[in-house]
Amino acid sequence: MIQNAKIHFNDMGTPVADNFDDVYFSNDDGLAESHYVFFTQNHIAERLTKHDQKHFVIAETGFGTGLNFLNAWQQYNALQSEHELPRLHFISFEKFPVNHADLVKALAAWPTLSAYAKQLCAQYPMALAGCHRLEFDEGNVTLDLWFGDVHDSLPGISCQNTALVDAWFLDGFAPSKNPDMWQQSLFDAMANLSRSNATFATFTAAGFVRRGLQQAGFECKKVKGYGRKREMVVGTLAQANDYASTPEYYATTPSQLSQVAIIGGGIASACLAYQLSKRNIKSTLFCQDDALAKGASHNRQGAIYPNLQADNTPPSEFYAHSFLYSKRFYQHISDLGFDYDHNWCGVLLQAVSDAKQAQQQNLVEKHNWPKALIRSVTTEQASNIAGVTLPYSGLFIEQAGWVNPAQLTQAIYDAVKQKEYCQTHFNTDIERLEKTDNGWLLHTHSASFGPFSDVFVCGGEHSDRFEQTSAIPIQGVRGQVSHVQASEHSTKLQTVLCHKGYFTPANEGLHCMGATFEKDSKSRNVTEQDNYSNRAQLNKFYGDCDFASTLGQISGAKAAVRCCFADHIPMLGQVPDNQDLMAAFANLRKGKHYGFTAPQQPYAGLYVVTGFGARGLCSAPLATEHLVASLCNEPRPYSERVHQAIHPNRFMVRDLIRNKV
Repeated sequence: MIQNAKIHFNDMGTPVADNFDDVYFSNDDGLAESHYVFFTQNHIAERLTKHDQKHFVIAETGFGTGLNFLNAWQQYNALQSEHELPRLHFISFEKFPVNHADLVKALAAWPTLSAYAKQLCAQYPMALAGCHRLEFDEGNVTLDLWFGDVHDSLPGISCQNTALVDAWFLDGFAPSKNPDMWQQSLFDAMANLSRSNATFATFTAAGFVRRGLQQAGFECKKVKGYGRKREMVVGTLAQANDYASTPEYYATTPSQLSQVAIIGGGIASACLAYQLSKRNIKSTLFCQDDALAKGASHNRQGAIYPNLQADNTPPSEFYAHSFLYSKRFYQHISDLGFDYDHNWCGVLLQAVSDAKQAQQQNLVEKHNWPKALIRSVTTEQASNIAGVTLPYSGLFIEQAGWVNPAQLTQAIYDAVKQKEYCQTHFNTDIERLEKTDNGWLLHTHSASFGPFSDVFVCGGEHSDRFEQTSAIPIQGVRGQVSHVQASEHSTKLQTVLCHKGYFTPANEGLHCMGATFEKDSKSRNVTEQDNYSNRAQLNKFYGDCDFASTLGQISGAKAAVRCCFADHIPMLGQVPDNQDLMAAFANLRKGKHYGFTAPQQPYAGLYVVTGFGARGLCSAPLATEHLVASLCNEPRPYSERVHQAIHPNRFMVRDLIRNKV
């Protein structure tokens, strides 16, 4: 588990790291030093105005209090008033993140940065290992904040062939104070991720640092240091290395995304349209229903919380970071003025059986998750949190809660529509896809649309209806949620309860209660038997509790199909052709991860975005951001292991490796 930094403030008000006995910034003028050493000596201002990409990437070792990032952001905005600039993407690594209170106190020293510091502090994440993607200025400025040892984080970055970084801020506590960081492996990793002509600047002039950077391939020179420091080192990597953490069989082919179609009208479609619009990419959305969110996104209340295992597995990492991003994303939609019913009242996972209690105890004892994300509570504590008497202990996810999925989907789409970046065709059932020399055509029974350069299939359980997507192993699981009338006692419930199903706090006099679980079904018909089953399940666990025994009648219900895969992770990426994969990567059968032939990619430009199951509200925002970032050749928010876990090729690759095909 990541540990927060232990710091104190010296007599001059400068934060000092207890573990390293070193200041976070200069006692004299830390902001001026940051600007001179990192921003000026990397020639950021001049390079931004002449950059040949749509995004400029700065990477930093040692986030500290965020001073370097805030200065770069402020300088970027000043330049933007006079120049058309690429988007600014800042990647920073921090082993011991400062806690929120200390961050606020430290940044108060810089009143000229207060507007920026306030926004950073508002989004600043908990101490969870991995990459936290924070977005500012409508996505024009992005901060990827990697918590963990930089030597672990750098190899975990998902990167293929095209290098990422334009400039390095080689910061962190002095080499004499922090020798574990200043290693040859760090310098080599910097070179591997650098683009041709990438630069670095560092405050230190230590000889072993300069020699290590030279060994990694950087051309180095000494220049005048800041203030009383006589020298510092800067340098350039003339030619990018041939490096990729992503294997060929998990690659994503970049696209210009010039003419984009989205098939589907749920939460994933809305999130995808938003992530495209953030990059000034227009899209056309095709929905078979007469309005958005008529499928799996149409419940009155949907719980949002991460699916965490005791170990920090790829699925757990996927859900943990997706959840935290979704909270920031949905808050941003609300801040833009697009309203939806919601309540971040927390989610209480109840230990309703001995097996569930043992599972929860194992999660607590492994200590892989910060208590700010999930913590153990006694039966008494659970009851106090819930506002009603409960018979079980459990785990509490304080930042979780519920939203109205249909309203949320509409709110996200309205945010896109306000920017005039999406057209919509309702009551338009796309039945067939056709690839032509000019792009993809979309056919209904009586009309055709296109051509489109790129098509995203976000059709939930219907995503496998096309000839090109028919081999995707989608599993449909039907679920029915019942709406039950609240009572005087049940209205006191203040958090979402999860037992075998879930039960929400009252909204407009009704609770959501459910849901049933019926495999291999795509029916949306509501049945009285399922209403009975939902009530029986609630009574099984809470029948002796006043809030459950006093509930009124079931006044309505919704049935939908959860679209999922056998490994319970969604699928996002180019639609694979299995015969093409087997021919291109046949050597995997022999245990060889080389000697591949180039895949033909008969479905280039056709992508699948599906399989979110019951957790699309939690995972769709960051998953779609990852896909669009990959297609745009930008830094990816998921680690490489998560990128592989959600990739459409994963099932065929596993079968090839196991020699099953």
